Amino acid sequence: MTNEALKEKILQLSPAVSFEEGGQWLTIIVKPAAWHSLAAQLRNDKALFFNFLFCLTCIDWKTHLTMVYHLESVQFRHNIVIKSKLDAADPSIATVSDIWQTANFHEREVYEMFGVNFINHPDLRLLILPDGWENKRPLLKNFEDPVNMIKL
Repeated sequence: MTNEALKEKILQLSPAVSFEEGGQWLTIIVKPAAWHSLAAQLRNDKALFFNFLFCLTCIDWKTHLTMVYHLESVQFRHNIVIKSKLDAADPSIATVSDIWQTANFHEREVYEMFGVNFINHPDLRLLILPDGWENKRPLLKNFEDPVNMIKL
């Protein structure tokens, strides 16, 4: 399916989305409140069947955070990127670990590194950092660690 055909199909599923132009893959912008519903549709629609979440990350823009999801349909060999802008003061978005199991550990990593709250996540706790690093959010641009003299 071409990017234009994907765009038309996704607009049928969720007319409120917008698109970012210029990339190799179709990039979809979705509001955090609409993300879980769209994710389920992308996974379950027989014409799309985005069954593989191969990358999930977060970007700190100082004024806000952006969640970025890379999806692939293994069967149809098409890829898309989903972006969702989060409030920096209270970053939260619904978990998609119930849709793609791979999201479970990715979301835990983003939670500990950026402080994003994944609503309804089954096991939101530290994954990589040692005990005592809860709520430190070391990948945020305003992170400071006076013990190790780190200031970003």
